[in-house]
Amino acid sequence: MKMKIFNDGKTKERLPLIDRLEGVDHSEEEINHRCISFSRLLKKLGNFWNGVQNVSWKAWEMGRTDPRKIIFAMKMGLALSLVSLLIFWKESADIGQYSIWAILTVIVMFEFSIGATFIKGFNRGLGTLCAGILAFGFAELSLLAGPCEEVVIVISIFITGFFTSYLKLYPTMAPFEYGFRVFIMTYCILMVAGNRTREYNEAIITRLVLIAFGGGVCFIVNICFYPIWAGEDLHSLVVENFKGVAASLEGCVNGYVKCVQYERDSQEILTLQQASDDPLSSGYRSAVESKSQEANLLGFAIWEPPHGRYRMFNYPWKNYVKLSAALRHCAFMVMALHGCILSEIQAPAERRRLFQNELQRVGTEGAKVLRELANKVEKMEKLSSGDILKEVHEAAEQLQKKIDQRSYLLVNSESWFIGRLKKVEDPENLEEMKDNENEKLGYKSLSETVLEIRSCSAWAPSGDVFRKQSLWPSRLSLIADAAVREDEIRTYESASALSLATFVSLLIEFVARLQNVVDSFQELSEKAEFRKSR
Repeated sequence: MKMKIFNDGKTKERLPLIDRLEGVDHSEEEINHRCISFSRLLKKLGNFWNGVQNVSWKAWEMGRTDPRKIIFAMKMGLALSLVSLLIFWKESADIGQYSIWAILTVIVMFEFSIGATFIKGFNRGLGTLCAGILAFGFAELSLLAGPCEEVVIVISIFITGFFTSYLKLYPTMAPFEYGFRVFIMTYCILMVAGNRTREYNEAIITRLVLIAFGGGVCFIVNICFYPIWAGEDLHSLVVENFKGVAASLEGCVNGYVKCVQYERDSQEILTLQQASDDPLSSGYRSAVESKSQEANLLGFAIWEPPHGRYRMFNYPWKNYVKLSAALRHCAFMVMALHGCILSEIQAPAERRRLFQNELQRVGTEGAKVLRELANKVEKMEKLSSGDILKEVHEAAEQLQKKIDQRSYLLVNSESWFIGRLKKVEDPENLEEMKDNENEKLGYKSLSETVLEIRSCSAWAPSGDVFRKQSLWPSRLSLIADAAVREDEIRTYESASALSLATFVSLLIEFVARLQNVVDSFQELSEKAEFRKSR
């Protein structure tokens, strides 16, 4: 028992010391925790500051590359400032009280281009006017209803909301979707406000006047101060697409004949990242992917009044889109040519150089035609009396003749049968031929025998320009000490030769499609009344 008491006493005596030690450990842990929290806070503040700098830099670059965006923001601020002066109108309490309608009109109507502002203004005005007329009729009906006034208002809102929401889903009503939203919003607000103030007519007229004032300020500021026209943007976009496709065409042809090496990653190819980063693809991709942008600009441009170089009513903006569609048809061929450069199976460098001059001439003349059309569109001039496609057609014909002369390079000519069959004079000879029809015929092309093309390495081009590419087929049969089976070599040689034929056929198809581009341009130049070339 004493031992127990002693132990209990000893334990009690050591308790203060243990508490002090535990207190010291606890304070050290707290200090460490505070240091870690402070370091995390500093790291978060640093990341936040870096994010602010990054956003500021991007905003600065956006304004520097396109100053029109800064001008648009300034015009927006000016329009809002002018409309906000109605707040201080002291002569009429209603004007100051309902001035928010004019401010909201500026906010929803003011767009980047003049055409977009006109579309929003038309939808806003038409929706507000129709809502005002309908609200005026139902207001008079609700007053005549007497005790059932609230019932009439609720039923009218239901009917209006139902038909408005149903009609805006109709496909042809898609351009007026904003007008339907304005209509239902304005109608509901007018009916509720009129019911509270019991002055339906005054509420409707005041709001219509303020909305008209806000719309007028939008038009005046947006048109009179550095106007931004969607038609001009559409015109510039078509010109840039022509120049981009021309640059991509020249780059693809020159890169193919010079056997430019590409380091490819399968993951990047699957995600199309490499194609977007490649400078060769930037030109044709802008033309291929600009369809939606052209459609938006067209929708805005047709609403714009005559201006600048486009001083005629009903300007043929649709022909710009038609011309761009014909160019896009050619851009698909340039995309396919670029795909040949990135393909797994490649023609040997020796065979490419054999057609180098003809291929480069077609690429140069094709790019020349596109740049000439871009220059004519930019200056709004008609084509000269000569044939703009004469040179590129002659180049394509020369390439086709060269292909016809050297067609044995594009197929496995060892399987050609150039011997003469025995004349069948007797039915017994026919039976002999049937018996021997499964025999292997090993005739060799005379032209290939002379040139001995097999001496050229079909799967290891000189300079190792495509060393990053794996051989196809990927699994070659090995016999003895790394000897590759002959039939598989022939299979690869045939496939690699056909890749050259594919590139040539795509290039000739591109030349054939140029005629559609020229026809579309001539149609545009006639309808838009381009001036004659000097």
